[in-house]
Amino acid sequence: MRILANDGIDNLGKEMLEKAGFQVDTVHIPQEELISRLPEYDVVTVRSATKIRKDLIDACPNLKIIARGGVGMDNIDVEYARGKGIAVINTPSASSISVAELVFGHFFSGVRFLYDAQRKMATEGESNFAGLKKAYAKGSELRGKTLGVIGFGRIGRETAKIGLSLGMRVVVCDTHPIDTKVTLSFFEGQTLDFEVTQIGFDELLGSADFISLHVPFLGKALIGNEEFAKMKDGAGIVNASRGGVIDEDALLEHLNNGKIAFAGLDVFDNEPTPKTSLLRHPRVSLSPHIGAATNEAQKRVGEELATLIIQELAVSQ
Repeated sequence: MRILANDGIDNLGKEMLEKAGFQVDTVHIPQEELISRLPEYDVVTVRSATKIRKDLIDACPNLKIIARGGVGMDNIDVEYARGKGIAVINTPSASSISVAELVFGHFFSGVRFLYDAQRKMATEGESNFAGLKKAYAKGSELRGKTLGVIGFGRIGRETAKIGLSLGMRVVVCDTHPIDTKVTLSFFEGQTLDFEVTQIGFDELLGSADFISLHVPFLGKALIGNEEFAKMKDGAGIVNASRGGVIDEDALLEHLNNGKIAFAGLDVFDNEPTPKTSLLRHPRVSLSPHIGAATNEAQKRVGEELATLIIQELAVSQ
């Protein structure tokens, strides 16, 4: 049984699969070559880079499992694959904490102008220290502010937990009823239970000081001109979910007119070639789609992927 980990897999996951008797190849096969090479394998694991579409699925009659290391599966034609009898699995919880922590990296960067200060200090710090100190002296705190979480799945919940731990009021919205109880875990097994408030989408837009997006891309932007207009003046927004969830042209317009104080972006419409106007904007905090890219998350992803693959193949044999 051959497994292609086309976007890599943590060593722990690889060792677990090999110990179970599988051959694991971690060499990356470019997308354009997969149609000729993937038929050699029984299982393929991917992250966000590799796309498994209908034509590729049709070319691989021996494929038994498509495994996604991460949450979103919009790079896979899931229902088509399942209709062909191929199991499609993912690891929705393994990277949740890592993504949530990056969200707050962007929030902290936004409220204290770190994204721009870092750029300017490198070029002006020696000659204009006092001027930069004055320029970045009007930061704000997150404590006491309202955090709006759009999409209350695993990552949304972890984001809410960090907000609560900072003393923020947390409001959430989702298309489904949710469990509003959130348990914060601390050292030595200590825990505290909190309640978040579920409200409507428009109400959240109008009441949140800071907004974090945790939704899939559903074919069109969730946040565009109409939604920006409903937000508080000076709101901050972070997108670490999927490119396309925010209308980037609308975002630029509202950053430029001051409606939006700052944006934090880990994902973009045109990855891997984001708009230069976003990359160079003085009020955008940037990262290159690294939400799940921590050592801890990748270890959990590898372990969970290996466990799911071994279980799935055991059932199918």
